[in-house]
Amino acid sequence: MNDIRKYIPPKIWNPPASSGGKFANINRPIAGSTHEKELPIGKHPMQLYSLGTPNGVKVTVMFEELLALGHKGAEYDAWLIKIGEGMQFGSGFVEINPNSKIPALMDRSNAANPIRVFESGAILMHLAEKFGAFLPTDQAERAECLSWLMWQMGSAPFVGGGFGHFYAYAPEKLEYPIDRYAMETKRQMDVLDRLLAERKYICGDEYTIADMAIWPWYGQMALGRSYDAAEFLQVHTYKNVLRWANELDARPAVKRGRMVNRVQGDPALQLHERHDASDFELRTQDKISS
Repeated sequence: MNDIRKYIPPKIWNPPASSGGKFANINRPIAGSTHEKELPIGKHPMQLYSLGTPNGVKVTVMFEELLALGHKGAEYDAWLIKIGEGMQFGSGFVEINPNSKIPALMDRSNAANPIRVFESGAILMHLAEKFGAFLPTDQAERAECLSWLMWQMGSAPFVGGGFGHFYAYAPEKLEYPIDRYAMETKRQMDVLDRLLAERKYICGDEYTIADMAIWPWYGQMALGRSYDAAEFLQVHTYKNVLRWANELDARPAVKRGRMVNRVQGDPALQLHERHDASDFELRTQDKISS
């Protein structure tokens, strides 16, 4: 083990003046808004406030897949929430999501009774049930789909807040937490690899919200897009996950969904806000053609 400064927890914990790390400026031990800021409202029934992180991509992929099926009621405005600047702590955002995390959705399809939905898994379920798509109706198949959806919701924090934080974002590299979370991340990838050895998609032969939830985290990790850790985690060894990840990556709706609210990488593949399907035409057409 590397030498680690001995830390003795105090009897009463108080937040440090600065914790260091990439997101130190937005971490705090209390909830609630920090400033007054109303959220913009566009012309469509669905108003999404998000960022192109894995959790945000889940929802934009779902919207684009619904639109590809012809569900016109799924037209949406996607507003950019820059979490590094603390926009998620504005009063309007906190009214939708008291937990101040992206994504957050206002379903205004019933103007007299708009519905707020927060947590990416809840948004996927809301949209699937609203439009009758990507969620099986058979009781056993539905249970399987929701089980994998909840698996992702419960497991991914070990990947992002655990492995990703200590490997890529923490102010200093510590062996114990990196080993701990690398172990768990690889175990989870193995869970998926064994599953996808027997199935085309997460729940069987049908593409569902379980795939949309899991792909932005584990699919993109298999494709080498997460934390610059592809070699460290030997992601190429998960052959079945790679097969599935590449198949989903090739879907036009996934390509479009991955662009929305994205602020990193190739500028041609970033669509900071999405207010109409024609917005994609301003970007590299041959990469998103449908």
